Amino acid sequence: MTIDIVLKENFTLDFRELSTSMYLTDTYVNHSLEINETTNDLIYSNQFKDDPFFVFLAVLKCIIMLFIIIAAIFGNLLVIVSVMRHRKLRVITNYFVVSLALADMLVAIWAMCFNFSVEITNGEWLFGYFMCDVWNSLDVYFSSASILHLCCISVDRYYAIVQPLDYPLIMTTSRLGTMLAVVWCSPALVSFLPIFMGWYSTMDHLEFRRRHPKVCSFTVNKVYAVISSSVSFWIPGVIMIFMYYRIYVEADRQERMLYRSKVAALLLDKHLQINGISVGDVMRERQSIQMQPMASSKMKRERKAARTLGIIMSAFLACWLPFFLWYIITALCGEACPSPPPVVAAVFWVGYFNSALNPLIYAYFNRDFRAAFRKTLGSCCRSLCGNIGRRYCAQMHRRDHHHSNTSDMHMNNCVKSTSADILKQPTCSRIEEPTA
Repeated sequence: MTIDIVLKENFTLDFRELSTSMYLTDTYVNHSLEINETTNDLIYSNQFKDDPFFVFLAVLKCIIMLFIIIAAIFGNLLVIVSVMRHRKLRVITNYFVVSLALADMLVAIWAMCFNFSVEITNGEWLFGYFMCDVWNSLDVYFSSASILHLCCISVDRYYAIVQPLDYPLIMTTSRLGTMLAVVWCSPALVSFLPIFMGWYSTMDHLEFRRRHPKVCSFTVNKVYAVISSSVSFWIPGVIMIFMYYRIYVEADRQERMLYRSKVAALLLDKHLQINGISVGDVMRERQSIQMQPMASSKMKRERKAARTLGIIMSAFLACWLPFFLWYIITALCGEACPSPPPVVAAVFWVGYFNSALNPLIYAYFNRDFRAAFRKTLGSCCRSLCGNIGRRYCAQMHRRDHHHSNTSDMHMNNCVKSTSADILKQPTCSRIEEPTA
């Protein structure tokens, strides 16, 4: 059912447009909007503010959002600090991982925190018209940067596994810097430029936003929806799927070759023993057999890293695919595809949850990251406990020093009193000699 908001100058805006947004949810869940005929301002009211069930849902929603924000910030910060502190993690792939963690952390700081502020204020935007455009731009920018980082990581893993001999020549430091520069600069073409120029939306929506700066909605037109979703998700997603498919095929081929070489080496060893070849020759053959696992250890590490990054990519697609499907469908079919506000909020925060999920994947599936996380957290705990202990010891030292000075003054008074009258009872019981 279409709900029209009629303004003073006979300006009509379909309310459904307010829920057709990208990267930024319009939080009108359980809220009603009214217009003050005198001031032409929007009035926010909660229809279920006295219902205990909806109060419980609101509190639960806030707790979940805060958990996602905190986990995303500190989890990605842990990834960055761990790579900086441990030299073993300073490889080409992990520089992409660190850059991805930075993008995810910025998503939590800018996109999630502003979104949370809208949720707790019943859909009211508190930061003005300009900051609404800034928020929308940063949300699009960092979300696009995240998936472009994952695309670069898949390309890096492709060359490391499919062309291992050429990998050091292909993935150089200068090429790494170029790829990171493209990843961080290109999202601005679908975020800051079209948003601040007003190309992303319709004239009706821009007029509505100018009249009501306390509503920060992000309604997009069909052209921008197709272009932005293709650049931010669909094209990089197809590239990643193709790259990881090739990596899987190559890893499977190498695994079969390794198995066949082991079987052939064992058969050769048995043949040499049966035909009475000298012990020295047999030992040399056995040494070559033992060297094969050592030679394949690097290949196994690369396959394991590819599996970890494949899981990261799969988690990203599982989190963001519902949002982009909803976004492109609602943008193309318009009023024929209404979307309930709870669904809009759900697809946004499931997408945001990916920023908190990546550090957990590193810790669980990657042994080097797991060990680095453990050492980093242990060092932080020891530092924190050490600071608390040092402060406690300093307080105890000052207290002991104060008591020591008090005791010295007390002893001096006792000595003076006994010198004045040696025949009288001492005034301080501490200098009394024990009686027999």
